[in-house]
Amino acid sequence: MQPAVRVILTLFIAIAASILGWDTVHYYFFSPWTRDARVTADVVKVAPDVSGYVGEVNVRNNQFVHKGDILFVIDQARYRLALADAEATLAVRLAQKKMLQSQLERRLKLKEGTVITVEDLDNAHRQSESAAAQYDQSSASRDTAALNLARTEVRATVNGYVTNLTLTQGSYASQGTAVLALIDSDSYRVDAYFEETRIPQVKLGATADIKLMDGAATIRGKVESIARGITDQDNKNGPELLASVNPTFTWVRLAQRIPVRVRLTDVPAGVLIAAGMTCTVVIKEGAAAEIGPGVKKES
Repeated sequence: MQPAVRVILTLFIAIAASILGWDTVHYYFFSPWTRDARVTADVVKVAPDVSGYVGEVNVRNNQFVHKGDILFVIDQARYRLALADAEATLAVRLAQKKMLQSQLERRLKLKEGTVITVEDLDNAHRQSESAAAQYDQSSASRDTAALNLARTEVRATVNGYVTNLTLTQGSYASQGTAVLALIDSDSYRVDAYFEETRIPQVKLGATADIKLMDGAATIRGKVESIARGITDQDNKNGPELLASVNPTFTWVRLAQRIPVRVRLTDVPAGVLIAAGMTCTVVIKEGAAAEIGPGVKKES
């Protein structure tokens, strides 16, 4: 082989190796992709607004429910009696209000200073006002009793999946104590953690390919937001209220990971997504057209 040929071949191999090396370094250190991503969703903790024994449980674990569906019912007997009592009290207050109002109207027709004194007329005014206030108070109590009766039916506040259901018929449910969780099916998204060296390549509105670890078809998404801060592990106070800074080697700098939220836009039919799944996210170039907040299913 001629020396010139060997030189050209060596230069060619060196250039090819340099290009390949640079491409590899750029891909692994700067390209906008990450395997550190998880599917997340909003979780609604369901708790009764009133206390009592559970009369009915209308759902089972992992069942899909629609917004407004009845999840379970608190025994209503006590709350029906409370409403009946409040309505009876309201009727009494209404009768008193009408009676005292009529008395006031009759007294106003009498000639002041002859048949009725100023003091009696003033007392009639106060009694009528007091009866009106008592009626309003009883009306509010009646509305509260009606609301409590309605709240014995605990309904789903979002579309989603029932999870961690521990409630059984006959058990006692306390006001404000969560008895099950509801995963909002309209809130599924991906939280991807990109190294800070890749963040300049992540643009708001850019499309994203999402691959789950189960090997299902690719899910499409859109970059919705980029976090503007993460916890500074060195910013802690020591015993003397001085900054406690961990020593680091100047030649070893680990890139921090910045959370990026990706909204799901296209989920292929048959692909099961669950909060907590891990996945790989690859950001595409450019920005996607605006797509609505709902998740579209491919036909």
